[in-house]
Amino acid sequence: MSRDLRPPVDILHYEIVQEQASALGRMGRALEQSLTRLREFDAAHAHPEDPASMQPARRKLVMEAGDALWMFVVQREASGLRDSRHIMRTYNVPSEVQRCMGLPPSKPAS
Repeated sequence: MSRDLRPPVDILHYEIVQEQASALGRMGRALEQSLTRLREFDAAHAHPEDPASMQPARRKLVMEAGDALWMFVVQREASGLRDSRHIMRTYNVPSEVQRCMGLPPSKPAS
């Protein structure tokens, strides 16, 4: 039986840092997935003859990507990583997604 001789506060700090890293990974993957869905939609509907009825579906994907971006940025900032420019470059985040980052979901028209 081995006994950890580190002070409990050090063990707790280690666990917190592990959870922060895990959360960052989850948020980063969620952002990648939402951006992939948006890019795939754009690639499939890039024809000029596509109907305007596709716009609500695309807008939903943009908003989902904006929400995923917001969650990732907040998690990074909570971990002490304050510069978001790296995310925008690395993940090639479209400006329209950046603009809707942190916006509350829009209510459907009645």
